Amino acid sequence: MAYNRNSSSAGQALDDVIKGSVSRPGTSGYDEERGGFQLLAQHRPEAVVAVKNSEDVVAAVQHAAATGAPLAVQATGHGLNTPLDGSGILISTRQMNAVRVEPERGTAWVEAGARWRDVIDAAAPHGLAPLSGSLPGVGAVSYALGGGVGLMGRRYGFAADHVHRIDIVTADGRLRHVTPDSEPDLFWALRGGGGNFGVVTGIEIGLMPVESLYGGGLVFDLAQVPDLAAAWYRWTADVPEEMTSAVSMMTFPDIPGMPEPMRGRHIGSVQIAFLGSAAEGEELVAPLRALEPMTDGLQEIAYARSEVVFNDPDQPHAYQGDNLLLRDVDPGKLSELFELSSPANPTMCVVGVRHLGGALSRPPEIPNALGLRSAAYSLGVLSPTEPGQVEAVRTMHARALESWSELAVGRLLNFTFGPLSQDEIRTAFTEEDLQRLTRIKAEVDPDALIRSNFPLPAGTGA
Repeated sequence: MAYNRNSSSAGQALDDVIKGSVSRPGTSGYDEERGGFQLLAQHRPEAVVAVKNSEDVVAAVQHAAATGAPLAVQATGHGLNTPLDGSGILISTRQMNAVRVEPERGTAWVEAGARWRDVIDAAAPHGLAPLSGSLPGVGAVSYALGGGVGLMGRRYGFAADHVHRIDIVTADGRLRHVTPDSEPDLFWALRGGGGNFGVVTGIEIGLMPVESLYGGGLVFDLAQVPDLAAAWYRWTADVPEEMTSAVSMMTFPDIPGMPEPMRGRHIGSVQIAFLGSAAEGEELVAPLRALEPMTDGLQEIAYARSEVVFNDPDQPHAYQGDNLLLRDVDPGKLSELFELSSPANPTMCVVGVRHLGGALSRPPEIPNALGLRSAAYSLGVLSPTEPGQVEAVRTMHARALESWSELAVGRLLNFTFGPLSQDEIRTAFTEEDLQRLTRIKAEVDPDALIRSNFPLPAGTGA
């Protein structure tokens, strides 16, 4: 039956058993708890449960199952694509943000609402670092379970490859402690299959023996260096696995508040994260420096300051984006990306190409649902988007990526910001893995109680 606080006493019962808080439209805390980083799509549930512990999660899931209410989960809301709209229960995990580091084992227990900043700061005093991404404000658990291509990816692989244990409340209201020995199928599916299988309350992850890296950004005026992307691509051909890098292109608006000297210019940036000495790093990047960047931010930095590599915006905003995993880059098509990101395009588009391969191409010791490991590069497009621009931006992104389809091996769901069709979701997995994922989904959530950002296609399980 539908969740309706006016026709059922179930809503009051939920209030009575939750140690956190329950808010509804028009009540204190509702807008704060449902809000997230993505402003283009926001949840509008019947109720928001701000959980404080696993017992709260169990109570919320049991309530949703008993009332037939769809259930979604949000920590930071960076990747929100499929919001609840006027019904259902949203579990907000923001208050569950504890991190416990065990330096002797090189691991950390990370609660569901912790951000990478929480993990980085807890690990740094022990000379350790997590496989976090470009922005420390992103939720660590959803990032890791979705895959996680981070700053040390070519050296250590996906973040999901280093998840050792997962605590999850499945649709039957049961808290499960999932390991490769206790529940091998579910353990496999959660690492790469994302939020389709229940409400994760915490994960144990491996930490890397990294205190610092050589990195930052090289910024170029593309009017002076129009072939930057091609030069970067050639440079990546023989760099070691300790070097993870990317190139991006965009036009900075000519408006107050934009950073100088980029304001109003067509800008290219090369992002560098090298796990080696500064001297080795200097030697490796010399060919890029020879292109004469406008600004040079490369230096040895503590991993705790790793956000300077990509310098991503950290304030909530509205945006859409999509990506492809590529076997290789076609240098002849890079001019299309140059034009897409240029001032000639009336709609702003940030284009980024990341170097993959290395450890990202190798299967982990314990297999997971990330099967598309033949990709050598990823191509991403992202645009700030107002509500009236949604269709135009989606069309622009689709056309840009279609041009690269012959080189595509799939897509990364973590870098997809906008709803996908079921056929598009299929491209994130091998067919064999998709069939296994949908079978496991049917076993642990037969009534599709859990509403994931990217729901698995129905009817493909075997």
